[in-house]
Amino acid sequence: MTYTTTSDPGPPPTVVLDELTVVLGAVTAVNRLSLEVPRGQVLALLGPNGAGKTTTVSVLATLRRPTSGRALVAGYDVATEPAAVRRVIGVTGQETSVDDRLTGRENLRLMARLAHVPRRRVREVADEALERFGLTEAADRWVGTWSGGMRRRLDLATSLLGDPELLLLDEPSTGLDPRSRQEVWDLVRQVTARGTTVLLTTQYLEEADQLAQTVALIDHGHLVALGSASELKRRVGQAHLETRAADGTARSLPTTATVGDLRRLLAIPELADDSPVSLREPTLDDVFLTLTGRPAADDHEEVPA
Repeated sequence: MTYTTTSDPGPPPTVVLDELTVVLGAVTAVNRLSLEVPRGQVLALLGPNGAGKTTTVSVLATLRRPTSGRALVAGYDVATEPAAVRRVIGVTGQETSVDDRLTGRENLRLMARLAHVPRRRVREVADEALERFGLTEAADRWVGTWSGGMRRRLDLATSLLGDPELLLLDEPSTGLDPRSRQEVWDLVRQVTARGTTVLLTTQYLEEADQLAQTVALIDHGHLVALGSASELKRRVGQAHLETRAADGTARSLPTTATVGDLRRLLAIPELADDSPVSLREPTLDDVFLTLTGRPAADDHEEVPA
């Protein structure tokens, strides 16, 4: 059975996974995973450590072959047409792939040549990327002197040099401070606005909530839920009012009112900002705990990609 993220009969999806299975030794890292990613959208692949997220990305990046099932990128089969797949993807992993001993400009020119940008356009393309990602001022400094956020921006810039149809982002904001993380989010929004499809793996639930049109929750290699963040939240419960006593004790007030009704209720003067009554809506944390029985981050190690 194939789970699709949309019923719109528009252009064909950029990614199609059909019963994708990857067995690593005695471990089934990905187990009959089926889903589609429409063009120009962000799909967040969400799951605890060890769920199979990185293994799935590795298959799409042609770094690992499926044991069974199929994975298509822009219509190309990752197993039988890996060279064609590599021409239409960009990859940003958990660790930046830029060279600290080169300047930002040198990194981009090198990667432009590797991306088969015509030699006469290499300098122009590198300069355009520096400008687009706000790195012009630091362009001629060694990357080893750059901040983590700047290095991540450069990593994204190199991944997009060939104008890929699909950008694979494997936990791109891991280890970044909140400001740098926000910069990465803004860049992802810019990328999708230009028509690039993004498959994002993350453990930051807010990241999925902010960026993805569709969230695919996987656990032990299985797809356990698929939908927008709001749809998944509605699956695990309704919003409710929460009161807080003077001693800090919280109490939930059951209600059948809609979220809109509750928000209007809280807007009236009697329930101002300093009111002990607040609106509690389901979160993606609740989705994780309800559907997997464990929180978003745990002590399991990700299966090696």
